[in-house]
Amino acid sequence: MSVDACVRTRTRRAPEPHRPLTGIRVTAAGGSTALAVAADHLALLGCEAADENAGRRPGDAGDAGTLVAAAGTGSLTCAIDWAGPVALPLASEADVQSACGIAHIHGRRYGAPTPLGLDYAGTVAGVLAVTGVLAALHAATRGTRIGRVRTSVAQGALLAAGQYLAMATAAGTHPPHVPVPPASPAPDTDTPPFTSADGVRFEIETLDAEAWQRFWTVLDAERTAIRRGWPPFQHRFATAVCPLPAALHRVAARRPYEVIRSAAARTDVSVLPVRGPEAPEPGALPRTPWSVRALPVDRRTAAGHGVPSPAAYCPTVSRPLAGLVVVESTGRVQGPLAGSQLARLGARVVRVEPPGGDPLRGTEPLVGDCSARFLALNHGKDVVEANLRTPGGRGTLRELVRDADVFLHNWAPGKAAAWHLDAPDLAEVRPGLVYARASGWGESLGPTPPLGTDYLVQAGSGLAGLTARHGEPPTPSLMTLLDVLGGLVCAEGVLAALAARSTAGHDGRGGAPLLRVDTSLLSAATVLTRHGSGTAAVRGPAPSVPLTSDLTELAADPRFAVALTRAGCVLPGTPWEFAA
Repeated sequence: MSVDACVRTRTRRAPEPHRPLTGIRVTAAGGSTALAVAADHLALLGCEAADENAGRRPGDAGDAGTLVAAAGTGSLTCAIDWAGPVALPLASEADVQSACGIAHIHGRRYGAPTPLGLDYAGTVAGVLAVTGVLAALHAATRGTRIGRVRTSVAQGALLAAGQYLAMATAAGTHPPHVPVPPASPAPDTDTPPFTSADGVRFEIETLDAEAWQRFWTVLDAERTAIRRGWPPFQHRFATAVCPLPAALHRVAARRPYEVIRSAAARTDVSVLPVRGPEAPEPGALPRTPWSVRALPVDRRTAAGHGVPSPAAYCPTVSRPLAGLVVVESTGRVQGPLAGSQLARLGARVVRVEPPGGDPLRGTEPLVGDCSARFLALNHGKDVVEANLRTPGGRGTLRELVRDADVFLHNWAPGKAAAWHLDAPDLAEVRPGLVYARASGWGESLGPTPPLGTDYLVQAGSGLAGLTARHGEPPTPSLMTLLDVLGGLVCAEGVLAALAARSTAGHDGRGGAPLLRVDTSLLSAATVLTRHGSGTAAVRGPAPSVPLTSDLTELAADPRFAVALTRAGCVLPGTPWEFAA
C-alpha cells in the first residue's frame, strides 16, 4: 500500500506548521535508540502513537526497529537495520562503533579506539529514518508513490565518519606541523579542556590566529608554546586530535577562572566551563530539535510568486526531492552537511561561495585541486560565486532565491539582518520559501553568544558528561559529533517545513507564507542528552566484529564496499533505500 492515500487523508485539515504530520498514526516495533529517536521526532511532528506499548514491542531479528506510518488506507514502512549494506554481523551500538570507525576517531585523543559512552550512531540513524519518511511524504504530494524506506545504524556511523574517511583515503599530503592521526599522545603535550587554578575545567575557542596569540600573551604564556599550539588547535576539527604544548595547560593552571574569562573577553576569545548533563550552561534549552513557524507575507508583493506547481517537480522513487531547488550559503561542517543531505535525496543544491571559491577548498589533503574534507561535505552541488559583502553580490543571491524552494545559511548572529537577507527580506522575493538557519546556540544565549562551534556547545550543553570515559570528568569528544548531527537535524527540519508547506495546500497561486526553520548545534545536543547514555562503553562488541583502527583499511574492506562510494577519495554512500 503506497503513502499517497495517507497524504490525501491527512491534508483535509491543514495542521500547524510545527506539526505537519498531524493525522498520521505510527506503530513502532523494536527497542533501539534509533527507533526511540525516530518515534520521538515523529511525535513532535504531530504523529500519534498507535498504542501505548508501540515503542517497546520487539522487532525482527537483526533489525534496530521498524516504523509504520498510516492514515486512512495508506501506509509507509520505515525499516532501521543495524548493518544495512555492510556485510558484517552487527547487532548493537557497540558493534557499529567498533566496526564503522567511531570508536577509532573518538579514541584518537587517547591513542587507542575508545567507544563513546552514548548511542551516537543510533541517534544519527533515528534522524536519518525520519528524514527518509519526510522525503517519501514529499514525493507522494508530487505523485510519486513510495511505500518503503530503509536505513541503518551502520550507515549513520559511516556518514558521521565521512569527512575523516575522505581525508584518510585522499592521495594528498597533510599540512606541515599538523598531527597525522592516529597518533599516541606526544611527550610534553596535553589535550583540552584546560583546568584553572580554582579547579574549573574549561574550553576555549577562536577561529583567529591573532586572537589566539593575544589571549595567551595576556596570560604570560611563552611565545614558543603559543606558536606551536595554534596549528593543532586550528586543525582539531579535521584530525580529532589536539596535542597542545603542556606549557599552555600549566599557564592556565596558575590562573583563576575569572582571570582567564577576563582575558578571553579582552581578546575576542570564547571560553566556557565544561558542564555535565545535570548542569548545562544557563539559558533555555531548546525543547525540540527544530522550530518551524510561518511568517505572513504581504499579498501585494506575492502576486506572481508562490510555491511552484506540482508539475514543476519530477521526483522518482530513488530521488524523492528531484526538482526541488536549494540555495545555500554555508561554511565549515554543519550547514554544508545539511545541504549535502538534501542533494543526496535528489534536490538541486546551488552553493553560493565568495569570489575565488570557499577558502576551505584548498585545505589539504587534496583530491585533484579540491580538499577531500570539503568534497565530503559538498560533493554534487552547483556553485555560484558572489561577494555577499557587496550590494551586487547580495543581489545575485536574491535572484537565485527567486526561483528556489529552500534557502539555507549558517551565518553568524546578526549578519542576515545586516545584509537585509533575513527571512522577512527574502519573503518579499520568494513567498512560500523555506528559510533555514543553522546556528551554534540558537536564541538560548541571547544576541551575542559565545562562538557556536562543536566543542564549545558540547561543553556548555552538558553533552561532555556523556562523551567522557567512564569515571572521568566531563570531556568533549574531539570527533565533530554536533557538527554532523546538527547538519542532519537541519536537513530534517527543512523537510518538516516542506511537509508543512504541502499539507497547507499551497499550490503556486501566490500568497503562501514563508516558513522559517531554526536549528542549532545546541538543539542537536539536546537530542543526544534527551535519550541519555548508551551501552557501547559498557558492553563491548561481539567477538566476530572487527575493531577498526585504520580508516584506509575500512575503505578497502570488501564488506563495506556497497555502503561506500568513490570520487577521488572514499565517501559514504546514500544512507537510504526507497521502494515503491
